[in-house]
Amino acid sequence: MSSRTAVIGAGAWGTAVAKIIAEKGNDVVLWSFEEDNRDDINLRHENRRYLPGVKLPKNLLATSNIVEAAFDKEFIILAVPSLYLLQTLRQILSVPSIQDGKTAISVITKGFLPTEKGPRLIVETLEDYLPGFYQHSLVYIAGPSHAEEVSRGKITGLIAASENARNALRFRDLLKSKGLFVFPSLDVRGVQVAAAAKNVVAIAFGMLDAFKILNDHAPRNTLDENVTDITKLFGDGTESLLLAAGLNEIQALGMAMGATHPETFTSISGIGDLDVTCRSVLGRNRRFGKEIIEKKLLEPFKDIDDLLERINEIGYLPEGVAAAKYVNILAERHHLALPISIGIYQILNREIEPFDFLCKFFERLGFTH
Repeated sequence: MSSRTAVIGAGAWGTAVAKIIAEKGNDVVLWSFEEDNRDDINLRHENRRYLPGVKLPKNLLATSNIVEAAFDKEFIILAVPSLYLLQTLRQILSVPSIQDGKTAISVITKGFLPTEKGPRLIVETLEDYLPGFYQHSLVYIAGPSHAEEVSRGKITGLIAASENARNALRFRDLLKSKGLFVFPSLDVRGVQVAAAAKNVVAIAFGMLDAFKILNDHAPRNTLDENVTDITKLFGDGTESLLLAAGLNEIQALGMAMGATHPETFTSISGIGDLDVTCRSVLGRNRRFGKEIIEKKLLEPFKDIDDLLERINEIGYLPEGVAAAKYVNILAERHHLALPISIGIYQILNREIEPFDFLCKFFERLGFTH
Protein backbone atom coordinates (compact mmCIF):
# COMPACT_ATOMS: atom_id res chain seq x y z
CA MET A 1 0.00 0.00 0.00
CA SER A 2 1.49 3.38 -1.01
CA SER A 3 1.72 6.29 1.39
CA ARG A 4 1.56 10.03 0.99
CA THR A 5 4.83 11.49 2.22
CA ALA A 6 6.36 14.96 2.33
CA VAL A 7 10.04 15.62 2.83
CA ILE A 8 10.58 19.21 3.99
CA GLY A 9 13.99 20.26 2.75
CA ALA A 10 15.51 19.51 -0.66
CA GLY A 11 19.15 19.39 0.33
CA ALA A 12 21.23 16.33 -0.48
CA TRP A 13 20.01 14.24 2.47
CA GLY A 14 16.35 15.20 2.13
CA THR A 15 16.47 14.44 -1.59
CA ALA A 16 18.16 11.06 -1.03
CA VAL A 17 15.55 10.02 1.54
CA ALA A 18 12.71 11.20 -0.70
CA LYS A 19 14.15 9.15 -3.56
CA ILE A 20 14.31 5.99 -1.45
CA ILE A 21 10.67 6.35 -0.40
CA ALA A 22 9.46 7.19 -3.93
CA GLU A 23 11.26 4.21 -5.44
CA LYS A 24 9.09 1.97 -3.28
CA GLY A 25 5.99 3.24 -5.12
CA ASN A 26 4.99 5.96 -2.66
CA ASP A 27 3.86 9.42 -3.73
CA VAL A 28 6.41 11.88 -2.39
CA VAL A 29 6.41 15.68 -2.35
CA LEU A 30 9.75 17.37 -1.72
CA TRP A 31 9.70 20.96 -0.47
CA SER A 32 12.44 23.12 -1.93
CA PHE A 33 13.14 26.63 -0.68
CA GLU A 34 14.84 27.50 -3.98
CA GLU A 35 12.44 27.75 -6.90
CA ASP A 36 15.12 26.98 -9.51
CA ASN A 37 15.92 23.81 -7.59
CA ARG A 38 12.23 22.91 -7.57
CA ASP A 39 12.05 23.31 -11.35
CA ASP A 40 15.20 21.26 -11.82
CA ILE A 41 13.71 18.36 -9.87
CA ASN A 42 10.36 18.50 -11.68
CA LEU A 43 11.65 19.03 -15.22
CA ARG A 44 14.96 17.17 -15.22
CA HIS A 45 14.28 14.72 -12.38
CA GLU A 46 17.60 15.63 -10.86
CA ASN A 47 18.72 17.85 -7.97
CA ARG A 48 21.78 19.27 -9.68
CA ARG A 49 22.39 21.81 -6.90
CA TYR A 50 22.72 19.38 -4.00
CA LEU A 51 22.75 15.83 -5.40
CA PRO A 52 24.12 15.99 -8.96
CA GLY A 53 24.22 12.90 -11.12
CA VAL A 54 21.39 11.07 -9.34
CA LYS A 55 18.22 10.45 -11.34
CA LEU A 56 15.02 10.90 -9.36
CA PRO A 57 11.76 8.93 -9.83
CA LYS A 58 8.94 10.66 -11.68
CA ASN A 59 6.58 10.12 -8.73
CA LEU A 60 8.86 12.43 -6.69
CA LEU A 61 7.54 15.95 -7.19
CA ALA A 62 8.93 19.21 -5.81
CA THR A 63 7.12 22.33 -4.65
CA SER A 64 8.12 25.66 -3.13
CA ASN A 65 4.77 25.96 -1.33
CA ILE A 66 5.45 24.44 2.07
CA VAL A 67 1.78 24.24 3.13
CA GLU A 68 0.95 22.46 -0.11
CA ALA A 69 3.79 20.02 0.53
CA ALA A 70 2.59 19.21 4.06
CA PHE A 71 -1.14 19.12 3.34
CA ASP A 72 -2.94 15.82 4.06
CA LYS A 73 0.18 13.67 4.38
CA GLU A 74 0.52 10.41 6.29
CA PHE A 75 4.20 11.08 6.91
CA ILE A 76 6.29 14.23 7.10
CA ILE A 77 10.09 14.11 7.32
CA LEU A 78 11.80 17.34 8.39
CA ALA A 79 15.15 17.70 6.64
CA VAL A 80 16.08 21.39 6.75
CA PRO A 81 19.32 22.46 8.51
CA SER A 82 19.09 23.03 12.25
CA LEU A 83 19.65 26.79 11.80
CA TYR A 84 16.30 27.03 9.98
CA LEU A 85 14.30 24.18 11.49
CA LEU A 86 12.08 26.05 13.94
CA GLN A 87 11.10 28.79 11.52
CA THR A 88 10.27 26.11 8.93
CA LEU A 89 8.12 24.11 11.35
CA ARG A 90 6.10 27.22 12.26
CA GLN A 91 4.98 27.48 8.62
CA ILE A 92 3.15 24.15 8.67
CA LEU A 93 1.58 24.18 12.14
CA SER A 94 -1.79 25.25 10.73
CA VAL A 95 -2.05 22.29 8.33
CA PRO A 96 -5.26 20.43 9.37
CA SER A 97 -3.73 16.94 9.47
CA ILE A 98 -1.02 18.26 11.81
CA GLN A 99 -3.53 20.12 13.94
CA ASP A 100 -5.44 16.83 14.29
CA GLY A 101 -2.30 14.77 14.94
CA LYS A 102 -3.02 12.51 11.95
CA THR A 103 0.35 13.05 10.28
CA ALA A 104 3.31 11.12 11.68
CA ILE A 105 6.39 13.37 11.86
CA SER A 106 10.08 12.51 11.92
CA VAL A 107 13.27 14.56 11.84
CA ILE A 108 16.53 13.79 10.03
CA THR A 109 18.21 17.11 10.87
CA LYS A 110 21.31 16.95 13.08
CA GLY A 111 22.23 19.54 15.68
CA PHE A 112 20.91 21.48 18.65
CA LEU A 113 18.32 24.25 18.56
CA PRO A 114 18.78 27.70 20.15
CA THR A 115 15.92 28.67 22.46
CA GLU A 116 15.27 31.14 25.26
CA LYS A 117 16.25 28.32 27.62
CA GLY A 118 19.56 27.87 25.80
CA PRO A 119 20.46 25.09 23.35
CA ARG A 120 18.06 22.15 23.43
CA LEU A 121 17.62 18.86 21.64
CA ILE A 122 15.58 18.96 18.46
CA VAL A 123 12.76 16.56 19.33
CA GLU A 124 11.83 18.06 22.71
CA THR A 125 11.90 21.55 21.21
CA LEU A 126 9.67 20.69 18.26
CA GLU A 127 7.23 18.88 20.53
CA ASP A 128 6.79 22.11 22.48
CA TYR A 129 5.58 23.82 19.29
CA LEU A 130 3.43 21.00 17.90
CA PRO A 131 -0.08 20.07 19.12
CA GLY A 132 -0.22 17.85 22.21
CA PHE A 133 -0.79 14.73 20.08
CA TYR A 134 2.92 14.79 19.26
CA GLN A 135 4.27 14.69 22.81
CA HIS A 136 6.68 11.73 23.09
CA SER A 137 5.71 10.65 19.56
CA LEU A 138 8.16 12.29 17.15
CA VAL A 139 10.71 10.03 15.51
CA TYR A 140 14.37 10.99 15.22
CA ILE A 141 16.32 9.29 12.42
CA ALA A 142 20.12 9.30 12.22
CA GLY A 143 23.09 7.08 11.57
CA PRO A 144 26.31 6.70 9.55
CA SER A 145 25.11 7.81 6.14
CA HIS A 146 25.94 10.00 3.18
CA ALA A 147 23.29 11.20 0.75
CA GLU A 148 25.59 10.48 -2.18
CA GLU A 149 25.81 6.82 -1.15
CA VAL A 150 22.25 6.21 0.02
CA SER A 151 20.83 7.70 -3.18
CA ARG A 152 22.94 5.22 -5.18
CA GLY A 153 21.85 2.21 -3.17
CA LYS A 154 24.99 1.70 -1.09
CA ILE A 155 24.29 -0.48 1.95
CA THR A 156 23.63 1.80 4.94
CA GLY A 157 22.14 1.48 8.42
CA LEU A 158 20.06 4.07 10.30
CA ILE A 159 18.41 4.33 13.71
CA ALA A 160 14.77 5.43 14.10
CA ALA A 161 14.43 6.58 17.71
CA SER A 162 11.18 7.44 19.44
CA GLU A 163 9.46 7.03 22.79
CA ASN A 164 6.53 5.85 20.67
CA ALA A 165 7.70 2.42 19.50
CA ARG A 166 4.86 2.13 16.99
CA ASN A 167 5.89 5.34 15.24
CA ALA A 168 9.53 4.23 15.13
CA LEU A 169 8.42 1.04 13.39
CA ARG A 170 6.20 2.95 10.96
CA PHE A 171 9.12 5.08 9.80
CA ARG A 172 11.36 2.03 9.72
CA ASP A 173 8.93 0.39 7.30
CA LEU A 174 8.61 3.57 5.25
CA LEU A 175 12.36 3.92 4.77
CA LYS A 176 13.80 0.43 4.69
CA SER A 177 14.78 -0.78 1.25
CA LYS A 178 17.16 -3.20 -0.43
CA GLY A 179 20.22 -1.21 0.63
CA LEU A 180 18.89 0.77 3.59
CA PHE A 181 18.44 -0.92 6.96
CA VAL A 182 16.58 0.91 9.74
CA PHE A 183 16.68 -0.19 13.38
CA PRO A 184 14.28 1.09 16.08
CA SER A 185 15.48 2.62 19.34
CA LEU A 186 13.86 4.10 22.45
CA ASP A 187 16.89 6.28 23.32
CA VAL A 188 15.77 9.49 21.62
CA ARG A 189 18.10 11.74 23.62
CA GLY A 190 21.19 9.61 23.19
CA VAL A 191 20.75 9.29 19.43
CA GLN A 192 20.22 13.04 19.07
CA VAL A 193 23.30 13.99 21.09
CA ALA A 194 25.46 11.54 19.15
CA ALA A 195 24.19 12.89 15.82
CA ALA A 196 24.90 16.52 16.76
CA ALA A 197 28.13 16.33 18.73
CA LYS A 198 29.98 14.06 16.29
CA ASN A 199 30.12 16.94 13.80
CA VAL A 200 32.31 18.91 16.23
CA VAL A 201 34.76 16.03 16.58
CA ALA A 202 34.85 15.69 12.79
CA ILE A 203 36.11 19.28 12.48
CA ALA A 204 39.01 18.40 14.78
CA PHE A 205 39.63 15.23 12.76
CA GLY A 206 39.82 17.27 9.54
CA MET A 207 42.38 19.62 11.10
CA LEU A 208 44.53 16.69 12.20
CA ASP A 209 44.26 15.20 8.72
CA ALA A 210 45.36 18.50 7.16
CA PHE A 211 48.42 18.69 9.38
CA LYS A 212 49.34 15.12 8.41
CA ILE A 213 49.14 15.99 4.73
CA LEU A 214 51.00 19.25 5.27
CA ASN A 215 53.88 17.47 6.93
CA ASP A 216 54.02 14.75 4.26
CA HIS A 217 53.94 17.02 1.23
CA ALA A 218 54.98 20.59 2.09
CA PRO A 219 58.62 21.58 1.45
CA ARG A 220 60.58 21.46 4.71
CA ASN A 221 61.68 25.08 4.51
CA THR A 222 58.06 26.31 4.32
CA LEU A 223 57.01 24.85 7.67
CA ASP A 224 57.51 26.26 11.12
CA GLU A 225 59.99 24.05 12.99
CA ASN A 226 57.62 23.55 15.93
CA VAL A 227 54.82 22.50 13.57
CA THR A 228 57.12 20.02 11.85
CA ASP A 229 58.29 18.49 15.12
CA ILE A 230 54.81 17.40 16.18
CA THR A 231 53.04 16.85 12.84
CA LYS A 232 55.66 14.34 11.73
CA LEU A 233 54.34 12.19 14.59
CA PHE A 234 50.72 12.24 13.34
CA GLY A 235 49.57 8.94 11.86
CA ASP A 236 46.51 6.72 11.50
CA GLY A 237 46.80 5.73 15.14
CA THR A 238 46.75 9.39 16.12
CA GLU A 239 43.47 9.80 14.29
CA SER A 240 42.00 6.79 16.10
CA LEU A 241 43.17 8.27 19.40
CA LEU A 242 41.32 11.48 18.61
CA LEU A 243 38.24 9.58 17.47
CA ALA A 244 38.10 7.49 20.65
CA ALA A 245 38.55 10.55 22.86
CA GLY A 246 35.81 12.29 20.88
CA LEU A 247 33.46 9.36 21.43
CA ASN A 248 34.09 9.58 25.18
CA GLU A 249 33.07 13.25 25.08
CA ILE A 250 29.92 12.48 23.11
CA GLN A 251 28.91 9.78 25.57
CA ALA A 252 29.61 12.00 28.58
CA LEU A 253 27.43 14.76 27.11
CA GLY A 254 24.72 12.30 26.09
CA MET A 255 24.44 10.72 29.52
CA ALA A 256 24.39 14.16 31.15
CA MET A 257 21.52 15.15 28.86
CA GLY A 258 19.39 12.14 29.67
CA ALA A 259 20.44 9.31 27.33
CA THR A 260 18.81 6.12 28.55
CA HIS A 261 21.00 3.45 26.93
CA PRO A 262 24.82 3.59 27.18
CA GLU A 263 25.02 1.14 24.27
CA THR A 264 23.63 3.87 22.02
CA PHE A 265 27.16 5.24 21.84
CA THR A 266 28.71 1.94 20.77
CA SER A 267 26.02 1.38 18.12
CA ILE A 268 25.75 2.73 14.59
CA SER A 269 24.23 5.96 15.91
CA GLY A 270 27.28 6.53 18.11
CA ILE A 271 30.64 5.16 16.97
CA GLY A 272 29.25 4.28 13.54
CA ASP A 273 28.10 7.81 12.75
CA LEU A 274 31.21 9.36 14.30
CA ASP A 275 33.54 7.12 12.29
CA VAL A 276 31.97 7.81 8.90
CA THR A 277 31.71 11.55 9.61
CA CYS A 278 35.38 11.75 10.55
CA ARG A 279 36.87 9.44 7.94
CA SER A 280 34.77 9.84 4.80
CA VAL A 281 35.90 12.27 2.13
CA LEU A 282 32.20 13.11 1.67
CA GLY A 283 31.90 14.58 5.18
CA ARG A 284 31.37 18.36 5.18
CA ASN A 285 32.64 18.84 8.74
CA ARG A 286 35.86 16.95 8.12
CA ARG A 287 36.27 18.99 4.93
CA PHE A 288 35.69 22.20 6.89
CA GLY A 289 38.35 21.26 9.45
CA LYS A 290 40.84 20.50 6.68
CA GLU A 291 40.12 23.75 4.89
CA ILE A 292 40.59 25.77 8.08
CA ILE A 293 44.23 24.68 7.80
CA GLU A 294 44.67 24.39 4.04
CA LYS A 295 42.66 27.44 2.94
CA LYS A 296 42.67 29.50 6.16
CA LEU A 297 38.87 29.67 6.04
CA LEU A 298 38.52 31.44 9.37
CA GLU A 299 40.57 34.52 8.50
CA PRO A 300 37.60 36.63 7.23
CA PHE A 301 35.58 36.02 10.42
CA LYS A 302 36.07 37.75 13.76
CA ASP A 303 34.35 35.10 15.93
CA ILE A 304 31.96 32.17 15.82
CA ASP A 305 28.85 34.38 15.73
CA ASP A 306 30.22 36.24 12.73
CA LEU A 307 30.94 32.88 11.10
CA LEU A 308 27.39 31.65 11.73
CA GLU A 309 25.85 34.86 10.38
CA ARG A 310 27.91 34.57 7.18
CA ILE A 311 28.05 30.78 6.93
CA ASN A 312 26.83 30.87 3.32
CA GLU A 313 30.19 32.38 2.34
CA ILE A 314 31.78 28.99 3.05
CA GLY A 315 29.93 27.49 0.08
CA TYR A 316 28.56 24.52 2.03
CA LEU A 317 27.04 24.07 5.48
CA PRO A 318 29.19 22.43 8.18
CA GLU A 319 26.64 21.74 10.92
CA GLY A 320 29.49 21.36 13.41
CA VAL A 321 29.95 25.13 13.63
CA ALA A 322 26.62 25.73 15.35
CA ALA A 323 27.01 22.49 17.30
CA ALA A 324 30.38 23.65 18.66
CA LYS A 325 28.80 26.82 20.04
CA TYR A 326 26.00 24.89 21.72
CA VAL A 327 28.16 22.04 23.05
CA ASN A 328 30.37 24.66 24.73
CA ILE A 329 27.30 26.07 26.51
CA LEU A 330 26.04 22.61 27.45
CA ALA A 331 29.44 21.53 28.77
CA GLU A 332 29.44 24.52 31.10
CA ARG A 333 25.84 23.87 32.15
CA HIS A 334 26.55 20.22 33.01
CA HIS A 335 30.05 20.84 34.40
CA LEU A 336 31.73 18.59 31.83
CA ALA A 337 35.36 18.59 30.72
CA LEU A 338 35.20 18.19 26.94
CA PRO A 339 38.63 19.31 25.69
CA ILE A 340 38.10 18.49 22.00
CA SER A 341 34.66 20.08 21.70
CA ILE A 342 35.57 23.15 23.76
CA GLY A 343 38.85 23.49 21.84
CA ILE A 344 37.00 23.52 18.52
CA TYR A 345 34.66 26.19 19.87
CA GLN A 346 37.68 28.31 20.88
CA ILE A 347 39.23 27.90 17.42
CA LEU A 348 36.02 28.95 15.66
CA ASN A 349 35.66 31.84 18.10
CA ARG A 350 39.20 32.94 17.13
CA GLU A 351 40.53 32.48 20.68
CA ILE A 352 43.24 29.92 19.87
CA GLU A 353 44.97 28.57 16.78
CA PRO A 354 44.40 25.00 15.55
CA PHE A 355 48.03 23.93 16.04
CA ASP A 356 48.03 25.22 19.62
CA PHE A 357 44.79 23.33 20.28
CA LEU A 358 46.26 20.04 19.04
CA CYS A 359 49.40 20.55 21.11
CA LYS A 360 47.35 21.24 24.24
CA PHE A 361 45.17 18.21 23.57
CA PHE A 362 48.08 15.80 23.28
CA GLU A 363 49.84 17.42 26.23
CA ARG A 364 46.78 16.54 28.35
CA LEU A 365 47.48 12.94 27.41
CA GLY A 366 51.11 13.22 28.50
CA PHE A 367 52.88 14.14 25.26
CA THR A 368 55.81 16.59 25.54
CA HIS A 369 57.69 18.31 22.76
